[in-house]
Amino acid sequence: MISKFLGKLKSILFKSAVSSETPLKKEKKAAKSAKTKTKTKAVNSKKNIETLTTLPGVGAKSAKALYEAGFKTTKSVIAADEKELLAVSGVGINLVKKLKKLK
Repeated sequence: MISKFLGKLKSILFKSAVSSETPLKKEKKAAKSAKTKTKTKAVNSKKNIETLTTLPGVGAKSAKALYEAGFKTTKSVIAADEKELLAVSGVGINLVKKLKKLK
């Protein structure tokens, strides 16, 4: 009875020390979680790049360049200053003019 009580007390006080999972199980969970996060990020970036191509004059290459420069949404591209947009490689003055007409 006392040993049961002490066991529970230990598990409460030292949760990480007394665990039902083995280190191998924890490692597998961490690896699976990392894979899922990577897939999710890749899917989200593809969706965001495709969304940027809906802007007039923005093709796949310029959308990718805008995304990599930190413009994740169409709103952020439209709200950006001309200088910020021109700093992105693959974005020219004509594209900036088209985007500024959207404001």
